[in-house]
Amino acid sequence: MGERGQGTVEWVALLLVVALLLVGLVAAGVRVPGASLARAIASRMLCAASLADSCGDQPALIAAYGTEVGGLVRRRMPTIAFERGSRALPVDFRRCRRPACGDGSARGLVHRTDRGLPVTAFVHVVDCRPGAAAGSGAAGAECSGARAGRLYVQYWTYYADSATLRGVPVAAARGYHRDDWESVQIRIGPGGRVDQRASSHHGYNHARGVANWGSDAGLDPLRGLAEALGVRPRNGWGPETRLLLVSGGSHAGNAAGVLRVDRLTPGRRVRLIPLEPIAAADRYRFAIVPPWRKRVWRDPEAGGTD
Repeated sequence: MGERGQGTVEWVALLLVVALLLVGLVAAGVRVPGASLARAIASRMLCAASLADSCGDQPALIAAYGTEVGGLVRRRMPTIAFERGSRALPVDFRRCRRPACGDGSARGLVHRTDRGLPVTAFVHVVDCRPGAAAGSGAAGAECSGARAGRLYVQYWTYYADSATLRGVPVAAARGYHRDDWESVQIRIGPGGRVDQRASSHHGYNHARGVANWGSDAGLDPLRGLAEALGVRPRNGWGPETRLLLVSGGSHAGNAAGVLRVDRLTPGRRVRLIPLEPIAAADRYRFAIVPPWRKRVWRDPEAGGTD
């Protein structure tokens, strides 16, 4: 009777050593046979041993980006505030590419669609700090100039369509395109300063306002003039607000400003998925350019969304 629990501590310790070794190898980019299975097993081990915060996405983030950056990615995900009257929620495109499965409640705290799919954001990290491994997963990442020493986290959201003119008579049927990728991005400087911006049509914004018209339209001269006059921050970067304001229909984003909101998704309730492995496979086709083919994927200071 007294021997049944013998060796439990040693056994758990051995499992943890194996799990941490697997996570380290995968995160470092070492080719491990059956890497996907190894990552999954290691994540479950760490979760069961309570070395990860929960049995949700934290183990996968740690496996992809390491303990420091993986934890930071989880903590920095902003709360999403959706404009009144909208229904669409960001989802995992591998499970849903139709508005019917991506729509959710129009009011209150919401973290799942009406079909039960979790609100989801995909993550991409560009680490330009000294000693970082090749831009942390972004092969050929641009880390020169002002980018050097900074850590960038891009949260990408997918919607089944962009219904900019939804509800407008006659024009509504033509006022959208299939597949809609948007993003909110975090920039952490060497001194600890954290900035934020969000994609909005053809550019990036911080606060809602008419000064963003040039950026929204993709007109670089107008955007440059607004930034030279100081009426909008350069490339849309401004102080972190921990908030993503999503306009109805177009899903254009901002980090600050006035928006009539009826529903929220707290950042901690957003499911986060590392996007780098999906980008490496590149086997999905979209009506618009996906994140990993955009310039900002490798140049985190890019001012356009092409």
